[in-house]
Amino acid sequence: PVHRRILFGMSELNNYSDKPHKKCARIVGEVMGKFHPHGDSSIYDALVRMSQDFSINHPLVDGHGNFGSMDGDKAAAMRYTEARLSKIADEMLRDIEKNTVNFYPNFDETLMQPSVLPSRFPNLLVNGSDGIAVGMATNIPPHNLAEIIDGVVAIIDNPSITIEELMDIVIAPDYPTGGYILGRSAIRQAYKTGRGGVIIRAKAEIEEFDNGKHYKIVINEIPYQVNKAKLIIQIANLVKDKRIEGISDIRDESDRDGVRIIIELKRDANPQIVLNNLYKLSQLQVSNGIILLCLVDGQPRVLNLQEMLYYYLQFQKEIIVRRTKYDLEKAEEREHIVEGLVIAVNNIDEVIKIIKNSDDRQSACVNLIEKFELSEKQANAILEMKLSRLTGLEIEKLKQELADLLLIIKDLKDILANPQRVNDIIKTEILEIKNKYAKPRKSEVTIDYDEIDIGDLIEQHDVVISTTQQGYIKRMPVKDYKSQNRGGVGVTTHKTKEEDTVIDLFVCNSHDDLLMFTNFGKVYGIKAYNVPEATKQAKGRALVNLLALSADEKVNAILKYKKDHEGYLLMATEHGLIKKTKMTEFENIRKTGKIAIKLVEDDILVGVKVTEGNDELLIASNNGKCMRFCETTIRTVGRTSQGVRSMRITGDEKIIDLMLVKPDSEILTVTQKGYAKRTRISDYRIQGRGGKGIKAGNFNEKTGKVVAIKPITIDKDILAITNNGITIRTHAEQISLIGRASQGVKMMRIKDDSFIVSVAVVERQDEEEIDNITEQINEETQNQE
Repeated sequence: PVHRRILFGMSELNNYSDKPHKKCARIVGEVMGKFHPHGDSSIYDALVRMSQDFSINHPLVDGHGNFGSMDGDKAAAMRYTEARLSKIADEMLRDIEKNTVNFYPNFDETLMQPSVLPSRFPNLLVNGSDGIAVGMATNIPPHNLAEIIDGVVAIIDNPSITIEELMDIVIAPDYPTGGYILGRSAIRQAYKTGRGGVIIRAKAEIEEFDNGKHYKIVINEIPYQVNKAKLIIQIANLVKDKRIEGISDIRDESDRDGVRIIIELKRDANPQIVLNNLYKLSQLQVSNGIILLCLVDGQPRVLNLQEMLYYYLQFQKEIIVRRTKYDLEKAEEREHIVEGLVIAVNNIDEVIKIIKNSDDRQSACVNLIEKFELSEKQANAILEMKLSRLTGLEIEKLKQELADLLLIIKDLKDILANPQRVNDIIKTEILEIKNKYAKPRKSEVTIDYDEIDIGDLIEQHDVVISTTQQGYIKRMPVKDYKSQNRGGVGVTTHKTKEEDTVIDLFVCNSHDDLLMFTNFGKVYGIKAYNVPEATKQAKGRALVNLLALSADEKVNAILKYKKDHEGYLLMATEHGLIKKTKMTEFENIRKTGKIAIKLVEDDILVGVKVTEGNDELLIASNNGKCMRFCETTIRTVGRTSQGVRSMRITGDEKIIDLMLVKPDSEILTVTQKGYAKRTRISDYRIQGRGGKGIKAGNFNEKTGKVVAIKPITIDKDILAITNNGITIRTHAEQISLIGRASQGVKMMRIKDDSFIVSVAVVERQDEEEIDNITEQINEETQNQE
């Protein structure tokens, strides 16, 4: 009622959109004194809200001055601000003077006020409404004007249209502050039953700054009715309470052009994880209920979308019929008067004679009625006629007016007799409003990934997954991979940083699950199609941006998993434990991760392999001890178990690798000081699990401890990286094939204060490419020193 009374009160003040603004204090006084005796603050607050473009889609009040902000700032006092009706508010009141709606007495029964406004567009849906009464509540979200009008037109064109067809036109609510609307299932439920919900998420982008060293989250749109200032305080408190990690600074750079909140992240923060936590814990994502409760013939009812548009259409039909009846009545009254004037003009001499011979006005009126069989209204109109109407031109105008009135009356009667014409008038007038006032949709409807399986939308095909030494991963279609240079693999299919290189590359189906095992003993799962697709020139995406990894957690192994796989997973830890678990235990692993192996304190996972149940294994330690044993000696345990002893180790000795071997395998051994060798697997006898193992070579201070022991073939390359970033890449065939007891040959010259920290077996690369990369890396390192 207060909104209706404000709009009607402003129209009574002639405060339309084409008139000057008036002081809000005057408007409030008018409304309070005549129609709404409930206090000036309630009236002014309602008036202010109707002027805020962030509160309703189409403001009904055009305000001058300070009318508040998204930060919750209040409007200036009513004595300072001015207002008038907006242009679209004129459409709310159009034809109200033509008896289109019912009026009832005001509080002291001295004036009449409308019980409802003509509302030539569906304001209830376009601008929304919410309120609580005794035992009931309504919460109608705002919608896009063009969509709602198209829905009304669709019902006019097809009265039997279904709700499903209407929902193809009215997609979802459209909020003045924009944002994303997640999913449509709850919205469709609301449109079908009148009750449902909607999830609104802020629009945020992740940007790089400081030459790509840091990330920042830029928020351009926030959810509807969220206080921006309180939102920023809420995020700051989450950071202060350590509920969200990785945020270094928050700034509000919003201005008159729109919202812009900057959240700067720490260097090691994963921006996607931070943003997801913000959505989860702050008002960057909110859930709003929808209750389409309205008054229908004075009774509260919960309506579906089709019923709301239907009842609006019925209301507009009533408006058009009442307006037409009013116009017909006025036209017939005028026609009656003009007929009398025409009679008088045609007999003007006699009319003048009768008037001159009459004693007074009353007798003249009676005489005219008797002489020409006129009505009292016609006789009075003749008596009030000016002498100027007796000119020839004026006489023709009267006759033309009478002819026009007869046509108008005929047309108005045809409208009342033909319901289709009423529909056509509504359609024409409401489309005019759409063309004049419609705005593009602000809220973007997007997928709620909790609602659907995105895999249903992705075609199954073979893809190549490649990973690099520094933790980058990408996906390429197999056809792109095959289009490379003949036989070319490795770096020719994955452009990396100069100090990075491809360490793993495998083919899988786009719908395969990828299991990613970390040094913390956790396993993370993502679908292959969730690995970002990239071209052969791209470096890919960092793994930390795909998984919810914690600080210092690194991916040690990536395996593909297919459902109903009957094999096993073997996991080895640094402290000498090994575990065998069925692959079926690793179904439905999510991005958030699960425990893959229970680790004791300070232990880490160093290797994961897929086996068939009877494979031969080789375990190696940094002290150069190895043990070859059969997988059948390891019992199968559950996913969260700790495992059994693989090889007995002492002191600071650590397991560095787990590998599967064949009778014809060759084993590569590399030490910290750059010594390397190839050895036949036959030099390592099969032993019982849990023993001390045998020496893989003679290692001392000169050679340093063993860094890696890996299976190798002579068509591979060996990539070694030192602790200060020096890289060497060597063909495997250049490393001597010698006995197990030897220390190996010098593969890389190492400075006294450096040592090899990582070794990878990678695909072959041409000599020229190796020399160029190694030279660039070494030159860059010397410059840094």
